[in-house]
Amino acid sequence: MGKPSDLVQGTLDLLILKTISLEPKHGWAIAKRIQQISNEVLQVQQGSLYPALHRLEQQGWIRAKWSETDTGRQAKFYGLTAAGRAQLEREKESWNRLSTAINLVVEAG
Repeated sequence: MGKPSDLVQGTLDLLILKTISLEPKHGWAIAKRIQQISNEVLQVQQGSLYPALHRLEQQGWIRAKWSETDTGRQAKFYGLTAAGRAQLEREKESWNRLSTAINLVVEAG
């Protein structure tokens, strides 16, 4: 396995919103899920994750609630708000448009 790639700038919000769209998760679980789903290619560092979670909470796109983890430890769980679901759809549309455009350039003959 190669060295994990840095996240494409501007994609962290999309990855976080998508990761918690099915169920609330605490920070470590969000980072671990992104790593697992990306086949270990993407790794979100705590120094990037927690400021992003704070920013998303300030935007009203996620809400945090203290709860108990599977191991019995208290942690802040993050879940999507209705505004967050709408933002997730906007972020997905933007990503699809951008990735399609990049593919067109990369695959051009």
